[in-house]
Amino acid sequence: MTTTTAERAELAELRQVAYRIRRNALRMGEVQGQGYIGQALGWADVLAVAYGHALNLRPDEPEWEGRDRFLLSHGHYAIASYAALIEAGIIPESELETYGSDDSRLPMSGMATYTPGMEISGGSLGQGLAIGVGMALGLKHKKNPAFIYNSMSDGELDEGAVWEAAMGAAHHRLDNLICLIDINNQQADGPSSKVMGFEPLADKWAAFGWHVQRVDGNDLAAVLEAFDAARNLTEAKPRVILFDTLMGKGVPFLETRDKNHFIRVDPPEWQQALQILDQSQAEGAQA
Repeated sequence: MTTTTAERAELAELRQVAYRIRRNALRMGEVQGQGYIGQALGWADVLAVAYGHALNLRPDEPEWEGRDRFLLSHGHYAIASYAALIEAGIIPESELETYGSDDSRLPMSGMATYTPGMEISGGSLGQGLAIGVGMALGLKHKKNPAFIYNSMSDGELDEGAVWEAAMGAAHHRLDNLICLIDINNQQADGPSSKVMGFEPLADKWAAFGWHVQRVDGNDLAAVLEAFDAARNLTEAKPRVILFDTLMGKGVPFLETRDKNHFIRVDPPEWQQALQILDQSQAEGAQA
């Protein structure tokens, strides 16, 4: 498929957004010396398209009634979400230095009471989609055309509440609900597929009455196309996009780390990781 000049320009800008999300997540991780960095690096491309292309927001009015809602069900991805909210202009970049500190608006797990643009307090896994179903129903009753995006992880698929919510969304034909699932095959207890096998995942969601796409979550063009297809679908059914991602994407020594669910990084490695990202971005810009 050929791309237009405008599409190539947008992809180039989204690559910059994804790069800055990764970089700012690493900068926040350095403040604490640890964190859910693997997830942030792997999920950055999806967040870049969400906040740089798809979501209808007003940065200076984060509680605007007409906004699209982005629910961070996997609250431990907050470090990635903050980096995206910085890109969206909702949080000032200067605040990243306060990450995880006392009285910070950027706690280590996402909390709506602390952070502008954070719609729910996530982290008790398996609840975001059910909340999203309720929100989507509420918007329908109000005749509000906004979308609900629920961001979650493959480990959450172990929770029964996810599948109850999936049935409810299909029953109510919630075409304003888009679920984004990070398939990185990693959770606290080990590989997600070994803790609780979830394949064939696309077939399961289709059987529950959802429109399903599965794409490489680190291929920006594929991610962009999937978001547009989900939003523009004319069928009256909820939509799910399954994103296969690589933990630590963009920093090879983190990509290959055996235990990367929660990463502790030696002090010199933070700057090394930033240098690798910067070099890769510079080389990509010259290509």
